[in-house]
Amino acid sequence: MNIVEDAIESGALKPGDTIVEGTSGNTGAGLAMVAAIEGYRTTFVMPDKQSEEKRAALRAYGSKVVITPTAVEPEDPRSYYTVSNKLGNAEGAFFANQYHNPANPDAHYKWTGPEIWKQMGKECDAVVMGLGTGGTVSGVAKYLKEVNPDIKIIGVDPVGSLYYDYFHTGQMVEAYSYVVEGIGEDFMPSTIDWSNIDDVVRVNDKECFQMTRRVVREEGIFCGGSSGAAVAGALKWAADNDAEGLKVLVILPDSGSRYLSKIFSESWMEEGGYLEPEATLGYVRDLVRLRGGERELFSVKPDARVHEVVGLLKLHGVSQVPVLGANNNVLGILTENVLLERALRGQNRTESVENLIQPNFCTVNDSTKISVVTTLFSKSKVAVILDDEDKAVDIITRIDLIDYISRATAGANL
Repeated sequence: MNIVEDAIESGALKPGDTIVEGTSGNTGAGLAMVAAIEGYRTTFVMPDKQSEEKRAALRAYGSKVVITPTAVEPEDPRSYYTVSNKLGNAEGAFFANQYHNPANPDAHYKWTGPEIWKQMGKECDAVVMGLGTGGTVSGVAKYLKEVNPDIKIIGVDPVGSLYYDYFHTGQMVEAYSYVVEGIGEDFMPSTIDWSNIDDVVRVNDKECFQMTRRVVREEGIFCGGSSGAAVAGALKWAADNDAEGLKVLVILPDSGSRYLSKIFSESWMEEGGYLEPEATLGYVRDLVRLRGGERELFSVKPDARVHEVVGLLKLHGVSQVPVLGANNNVLGILTENVLLERALRGQNRTESVENLIQPNFCTVNDSTKISVVTTLFSKSKVAVILDDEDKAVDIITRIDLIDYISRATAGANL
């Protein structure tokens, strides 16, 4: 409503225009409702991983739905960002642009934040929610921090999205596809304001779906996958930040009616391996302990010279090394393959390595599940262990993970 009213007032949305938006469900449904009342046509662009129920619901409002492939880069001409942008900037169209429209977080500053404060006030110690466009978290956080600076705002991010690593390192890592819908991103929307977010926790697809079904069965709340993600993330955060009388509000933004063919389908869950119990392989702290404790972290600065890094790799017998900034924040990694390629080209070995830093790393902490680390390593070359202040203290390589799992499954005492 706020997006449409703001556009009408500014003249961006005129009578007879078509409202266009790329959506994973909720924003599209909201725009479709408002458009129906105000008399506008709507066109929505959705990634193909979104459920058929979501597509059918939008069509029920009279909307046109365009489906695009999920597993493409944001700048790909087939991506739903690119397609929605093209359609939204055509003649006679208004592009709602929830990822970059300030009316998105403004709505939650005007309404959602005050609603929470009115209902809970000082009885709320923390608010946990999934991170999508960042509109909800940014608007809610801005309002609540103004009335109570001590309240904690926690975001939940799925494995594969870039938000978790960005929050903890400030670096844009490589994102990759995941199954849970409506949260996480593979680019950075301008609607997310990190200044009022206190922490970000990470969940994987299996945790999201199993928690969704548990919430429905145990609490009678017929919610969807991003709600399960929010609850799973809230439990993780609460376990690490527990205190007497701690009151945590978790926002559940979706309905289970949109996932009957997926999360509430036994065959779909079984085919994806989501019904299987979570592997009891322990946590990162168990891997570190079984390995013999934390090792000295070998790292380099971005102004290090190529020949210096090559010498360091040889000296310590490692194939990759993290690059740390001035505050020991992780900037990326350097691998022997990249350095070797540069050497074979005959390029200057005395140049700095700044332009050779790769973003294909991930970050974990002591309480990260080994099952999550396994998923992360499907794309990342190395996992950097961060302490409570987000400083790099150790790394986990794929060999470390393989060795730990082989010992754990062989019955090692964890």
